[in-house]
Amino acid sequence: MECEICGKPVPEHNPIRAKIEGSVMIVCKDCAKLGKIQKAPPKPKFVQQKNKKQNNTRNRNYSSRRDEPSEELIEDFDKKIRNARESKDWSREQLGKKINERVSVISRIETGKMTPDTKLTKKLEKALNIKLLEKVESLDLNQFVNNAPGERTLGNVMKIKRK
Repeated sequence: MECEICGKPVPEHNPIRAKIEGSVMIVCKDCAKLGKIQKAPPKPKFVQQKNKKQNNTRNRNYSSRRDEPSEELIEDFDKKIRNARESKDWSREQLGKKINERVSVISRIETGKMTPDTKLTKKLEKALNIKLLEKVESLDLNQFVNNAPGERTLGNVMKIKRK
């Protein structure tokens, strides 16, 4: 097991978990100083047995990209929604009725105070006949690695700001 920040080896039998910048990570002793050390929650027995079976069959090199979004909301979505609504001569109330949403939601989206979720974005796209979602190309993080041996870590990708 390696430190998620610098890549140094971490003992598997007693890993150090530290909360750094709001994220809990497995780190080495040096990097643990950057945050607050967390206690590992006790696992129920049935979960431990299930995890042992999964770890034996899991491919270690597999990294799931299903969690990453393939589409992203465009930057000026608020202006585009408002312009499309106004070009159809619809009021916010009329648009709200067409997509079954409250007027306050439409107002907050058009002023940029709210970002619509994917479901609402697709409703707006269909009703206004506009494109709000754009395809996201996957970023190859290997180009950022400083020829460091081992796996990719946060320390390879970004610069650490020490206090």
